[in-house]
Amino acid sequence: MKYAIVESGGKQYRAVEGGTIEVDLLHIETGKNIKLEDVLLVANGDDISVGTPTVKGASIKATVVEHFKGEKTINFHYSPKKRIREKTGHRQSYTRLAIEKIEAK
Repeated sequence: MKYAIVESGGKQYRAVEGGTIEVDLLHIETGKNIKLEDVLLVANGDDISVGTPTVKGASIKATVVEHFKGEKTINFHYSPKKRIREKTGHRQSYTRLAIEKIEAK
């Protein structure tokens, strides 16, 4: 199985050919192609290439499938003797990418 570890938005994701990954919001239209070049590791069976910090000549071709929001998280701040109760919520925006091809030289 061929897979790669790629960095996007300061986070690392495991990308498998033919699979999908969910990354932080990328401002690219749905259906457009994207090339991710911050590849940290490429593995093809027992052949593993580890970058220092990135693998030279390696890239990942992906297509933007959709933009969506994650689950809502509730933040509640409470101070018992001051009558302070603050309730806020947050929904993070994500982009789903379909991995088409992992290129490594």
